[in-house]
Amino acid sequence: MAPRSSKSLTIPSPHPKLYLSQPVGDPLTNQYQIGNYEETYKNFRLEVPERYNWAYEVFDRWGNDPAKTAIVWVGPDGASREVTFRELGERSRRTANLLAGLGAEPGDHIFVMLPRLVEWWEVLLGCIRGRFVSVPGTTLLTTKDISYRLNAARVKIAITDPENVDKIEAVRSECATLEKVIVVGKTPGVPSYEDLMTSASPDLPNPNNLSSDPLMGYFTSGTTGYPKMVINTHASYPIGHVITGKFWLDNRPSDLHFTISDTGWAQAAWTLFFAPWTMGAAILAWDQRGAFDPDATLRLLEDHPVTTFFAPPTAYRMLSQTDLSKYKPKALRHCVGAGEAVNPDLIDTWREGTGQHIWEGYGQTETVLVAATFPGMKHKPGSMGVVAPGFTLGIVDEDGNELPRGEEGEVAVLVKPDRPVGLFSGYFENPEANASSFRGDWYHTGDRASRDEDGYLWFVGRADDVIISASYRIGPFEVESAVAEHPSVAETAVVASPHEVRGQIVKAYIVLAEGYEGSSDLTKQIQDHVKNVTAPYKYPREIEYVTELPKTVSGKIRRTELRDRELARKRSAQ
Repeated sequence: MAPRSSKSLTIPSPHPKLYLSQPVGDPLTNQYQIGNYEETYKNFRLEVPERYNWAYEVFDRWGNDPAKTAIVWVGPDGASREVTFRELGERSRRTANLLAGLGAEPGDHIFVMLPRLVEWWEVLLGCIRGRFVSVPGTTLLTTKDISYRLNAARVKIAITDPENVDKIEAVRSECATLEKVIVVGKTPGVPSYEDLMTSASPDLPNPNNLSSDPLMGYFTSGTTGYPKMVINTHASYPIGHVITGKFWLDNRPSDLHFTISDTGWAQAAWTLFFAPWTMGAAILAWDQRGAFDPDATLRLLEDHPVTTFFAPPTAYRMLSQTDLSKYKPKALRHCVGAGEAVNPDLIDTWREGTGQHIWEGYGQTETVLVAATFPGMKHKPGSMGVVAPGFTLGIVDEDGNELPRGEEGEVAVLVKPDRPVGLFSGYFENPEANASSFRGDWYHTGDRASRDEDGYLWFVGRADDVIISASYRIGPFEVESAVAEHPSVAETAVVASPHEVRGQIVKAYIVLAEGYEGSSDLTKQIQDHVKNVTAPYKYPREIEYVTELPKTVSGKIRRTELRDRELARKRSAQ
């Protein structure tokens, strides 16, 4: 694919009106950067109309140019094909009609568990057009994970591929609301997505739905309990990603953007869907199978004119352990990272090897980008950056009182008097979680940080003990539940243990049941058990057998003490 010429571009203004300290300007210049941060932050506003459907208001308007590329798809064998906005628009209208023909009604939940196939984008777009609520899930989910999500989300239709359809069929009888299963590909006895598409109409007018209608639901990692489903709405979420795409990704209609992310994570909705497409950029979709391959990734950046690139810090670490001098990305101009802190040494190594800085960002499944070090402004190594335009953040104590600069507290988003554009509407059918998260004037993120005198935020950790391993967010509760199912386990506590490459790994402290003794064989048995009952990436890579766990007077396990023990052990080993 050759870089697109400015002469072939049709550049409408598909996103909502932006009130900025500088004009949107020429999309082929650096005026897409944030400019004067203080002025932009002061004057930035996003309008949310009463009725809004992003697929029609934004996506289809980029299709005014029939040749404009939406996706460059690269298959496992390296072969590639381009899909235009216009082609994807027609296909997604067929998808919406297909789902309606199967009995889906506006508001119904559609579970989508697909690898990086073009159909994943088609289905999500089709759900937006048909006012169905897409519920993406990673293909790493086990039958137990799938059963929980299908029931918690009250899923009506599930869409997957031949490699994963058996997992859904295995739990189908447990899921009362599940009516249909569709496979992208061919599986005997299961309706084929492509066969159904042949008879689906390509015509579907803009439903002109309410902006407050539910759009999509991603599950959180599960920290203090089982995963919660986050509901984002039709206008607030995609419009809020103007902040992500314009200011952080620095995307322009001439860009080809590449993100390393599983389709089951909210990062895919962030930087493989709403943010780049809102700004008119094309997306590189690499259907890589198997373990992450740093050399293949760097060759991809050489073979395709990728201009903007997102990777989690773990991937950057693995990429930087190769000889970067051997690779010459032909068009790369801007790199971003999020999901965990980016080590300053890693930033230096990447810059020395590629000539590009890694611009850090921060947000959650529940939000769009809420903080970052934006291109064109001063960066502080190790900081998660400053507050994004459109948001007001506070570092607060347990009662919601803002703390002085330099003090550690919880990161909170101000929601009163005006709720910010880009913040989720709430957790699906979970009033307890909503009440816990929305208290007083704030949405409490559960993340802890401090803010320095210049307004830069410094991440400390999760208030609820979430483990971030290779950018997978892993809730200890789910792992503990899986470990505890093994007959040898009397009691367990799961914490993060520092790791040079993965950032953190899952470690389980286990008190054994009577009659069992710790051994390498038992450790492998427990690890294999966890892999079988929950997603394999969650299994404890280290297990330590102890006679008792540290607890408070009230009997609660002191995970903080165990984490501190891990930090001290790792430091002494260095």
